[in-house]
Amino acid sequence: MTPTLHFMCGKMAAGKSTLSRQLAEQHGAVLICEDIWLQQLYPTEIRGFDDYLAYARRLKAVVAPHVLQLLRAGVPVVLDFPANVPAQRAWFRSLLDEAGAGVGHVMHFVDTPHARCIEQLHQRNRDKPPGSMAMSVEQFEAISALFVPPAPEEGFTVRTYR
Repeated sequence: MTPTLHFMCGKMAAGKSTLSRQLAEQHGAVLICEDIWLQQLYPTEIRGFDDYLAYARRLKAVVAPHVLQLLRAGVPVVLDFPANVPAQRAWFRSLLDEAGAGVGHVMHFVDTPHARCIEQLHQRNRDKPPGSMAMSVEQFEAISALFVPPAPEEGFTVRTYR
């Protein structure tokens, strides 16, 4: 069986983390969740979006060799890291290029309606699941405005969930 890298695309609060957990269980994959790692490693340092971007870059630099080692060992990996804009997706492309032809991939595009994402954001803010940060609707709107759906010319295998 071909080792596969599964990764997520979708607006904030679309349901990507829930799907990530389901995929990891379904495929017997190692799940690596950016939000949980960032919360554990930098519990007080991330105060805003710019902080998130800086610490996420650090985390990716550390996680990438580990992910490649797992894939090369034949272990499927689910990365619950956002692939929400082309620049973020370039990191996943670099992982796949470095992993080589023997590794498959699926970008799981969780295409949840905007209003439903806001409902789920409120629920997440109430429930505070592991790794989640409270986010206002204003912050959600600002971040969602940056979202770019995957395009065929990016060359990813995309599975869409509506």
